[in-house]
Order: sequence, then C-alpha cells, then structure tokens
Amino acid sequence: MSAEVPIPPVVECRKLTKVFTDRETGKTFKAIEDISFVVEDIPKAGEFITILGPSGCGKSTLLNSIAGLAPHFPPTSGEVLVKGLPVTGPGADRGMVFQSYSSYPCYTVLENVAFGLMLQGMEEEKREAIAAQWIKKVRLSGFERKYPKELSGGMRQRVALARTLAVKPRVILMDEPFGALDRTTRWEMQDLLIELWREVEATVFLVTHDIPEAVYLGDRLFLFSPAPGRIVETVKLPRPTEKAAEMQRTPKFSETVNEISRKVETIR
Repeated sequence: MSAEVPIPPVVECRKLTKVFTDRETGKTFKAIEDISFVVEDIPKAGEFITILGPSGCGKSTLLNSIAGLAPHFPPTSGEVLVKGLPVTGPGADRGMVFQSYSSYPCYTVLENVAFGLMLQGMEEEKREAIAAQWIKKVRLSGFERKYPKELSGGMRQRVALARTLAVKPRVILMDEPFGALDRTTRWEMQDLLIELWREVEATVFLVTHDIPEAVYLGDRLFLFSPAPGRIVETVKLPRPTEKAAEMQRTPKFSETVNEISRKVETIR
C-alpha cells in the first residue's frame, strides 16, 4: 500500500529577511527580519490572514516578497514557498490588490477585468465572457463600457478585485485595499470580499491599519513589531457570522477589538 503524498502548504515563509540599500548613500535599512509561518492547504477552503503593525514595519514588504515583486524580491535571506515551490518571481498563482485603485485608465471596465486573462493568452470571446461574469459578481453590471475615471473609488476597487479574481489565483495579496474608502463603502467592500473569498476558496493576506477590519476579516491575525518587522504574536479569530455593519457594533466584537488594540499599543 503506497503512502499518501503530503499536501504542501499554500504559503510557507522560512526565516525571511529583507535589507534595502540606498544606492547613493550606501546606508542599509532592514525592513523585515526572520519571518516564518505556514499556511496549510485546506481542501475546499482558504485561510484569511490579516496583518497589523506600525507604519513602516515591513507589512507591504512581506506581501511583495510573497508576490515576487522587485525591489522587495529577492529576499536578503530566507525563502518563500508557494505550494512547496520556491518563489522566483511573479506568477499567475498569486494576485495583488492595492489601495491605489490600480485600474488601467485607457481600458474600459470589461477590458480591465479581462486584462489578466488576455496576458494568459485566452481568446477574446472567452475572456470577455469570464470578465462579464466577474463584473456581475462585484455588482457592476451595466458599467462594462465605462472607464475608470467615470467610477467612484469603491467601484474602481471592485474592478481591481474582479480583475484579480478572474484569473483564479491560489493566493490573493491585498495591501490596504479599502484604506481610501469611507466607512460605509468600506463595510460594503468587506462583505463583498468575504462573499467572493468563500466562493474562490483562495488564501488571502490583507494588510490594514484598521483594527476592526483586521478582526472582522481575519481567521488569523499577524501582529508586526516596529521595523525590522517581525511577527510578535499570532491571534486566532472567529469567522464573521453577520454583515460588517451589524457585527462591528456588537459588544463581543468591540471587546475583541479593544483586546487587539491593547496588544498593538504594547508593541509600538
């Protein structure tokens, strides 16, 4: 009887350290140091990791290292593995969503959402059909021929989310995606993200400065120290059972937020 082949983790970081060097002065800055963690591959599910910490503590450096994006990649030491394979650069198995509404201004909503599929070489009719499905899922039906400048900030972030999800990445990396939105729109986007994440069954890493957002979205919360960033504590969190606007007003939720806030204050 043959032994079962172990399933490799979705993401594994092994003693990841990144040091930047200023080309003009030669001065160095250590952004992250000795970051290690494992995110297991859970069948028909994905884990949602939220990341909190002071400004400049290396949270974005970690995301970009997982994505394989320069200048954060390659690491100074250590390594990142996705599905058991070392990260050597960007890949279709990882998608990113930024705070800055990263839509292409000269493309329509439909063309923006289909962009990653086009890069994969998918023929036009098929990629536009898939893009249209994702536009419907992010509730932008009727805006397919609009350009980013004609959309609100929340709508542009829906476009960015749809474009990332359309290529079905195994790992979704989100850097302050809702940071520029007002509270009501932020709650709406949080609920939409949870809904779509459950559908695509991907692993999500989300960087935020907003403690309620980190608590609401996360299965697991990484607390970062000031630079050089290290994971000083990992907190397990319950999955949301209510919409953001309702759940974030409950006493139990407030209690958890206050507990995390006290932890954040102790590491600053």
